[in-house]
Amino acid sequence: MPDFTEPAATLSARLAGIDERIADAARAAGREPGAITRIVVTKFHPAALVDDLYALGVRDVGENRQQEFSAKAAEVGALEGLRWHFIGQAQTNKARAIRAAASAVHSLDRARLADALDAAAQPDSPTLDVLLQVNMTDDPGRGGVEPSDLESLAAHAAALSSLRVRGIMAVAPLDVPPARAFERLASLSATVRAVVPDAHWISAGMTADFAEAIAAGATHLRIGSAITGPRPQHG
Repeated sequence: MPDFTEPAATLSARLAGIDERIADAARAAGREPGAITRIVVTKFHPAALVDDLYALGVRDVGENRQQEFSAKAAEVGALEGLRWHFIGQAQTNKARAIRAAASAVHSLDRARLADALDAAAQPDSPTLDVLLQVNMTDDPGRGGVEPSDLESLAAHAAALSSLRVRGIMAVAPLDVPPARAFERLASLSATVRAVVPDAHWISAGMTADFAEAIAAGATHLRIGSAITGPRPQHG
C-alpha cells in the first residue's frame, strides 16, 4: 500500500496555520478561541495520520463513512482523551458499529436512528453525545431533518436515556451565502434549546466557510484537507 503520510513538520505547519485562522476569526467575532472545538476530518487517510495528529495535540477527529470509521478506530486503538466524531449519514443497521467507536454522532436526523443508537447501548456504554442534523436545502434527498420537524426530533432523542442531545449540525447549502445559512442555523439552534436547554453545540463550518460559521456562533468546526493535505485517491 502506498505511504500517504507526510513529514510531521508539514502537518504541524498546516495545523498551526488553521488554528491561527480560527483564533483570528473567533477574536473578530468577540469570542474566545478556546470555546471552539476543531475536529480534523481524516477521510480516506490511513490510521497512521490519526497517530501523527494525536502526537501534535489533536484530540478530536472525524469520519463520515461507517466502515472506514470502525476500521480506523480499531487500528488506532485506545488513546487517552481521543474523541471520535461520526459526521456522515448513518444507516440504522450500522448503529451498533457506530456507537461502538463514536464519542459523538453529528448526523442524527430521524427518530428511527435515535432509537437504533439507543438500542445499541451496552450496559457499560457511556452516554452518547448526539447532534441533530438539519437539512437547510430544498432537496428532501439530502441528509438532515426538515426544520419543521426539528423540535419533535429533539424531544424524541432527549427522552432516550443513553443519548445526550448536545446541539445541532448542518452543512451550508452551495446556493446560499454561508453567513446567511449559518445565521439561520443559529436560530434553529434556539429551537433545539427550547427543548433541551443545555444543547448549545453548533457543528458548522468547514475549510472554506469556518470564519462565517464562527461569526454565527459555531462551537465545532469540521476541517479536513486544509490540515491533512490532499486526500489519497480513492477508487
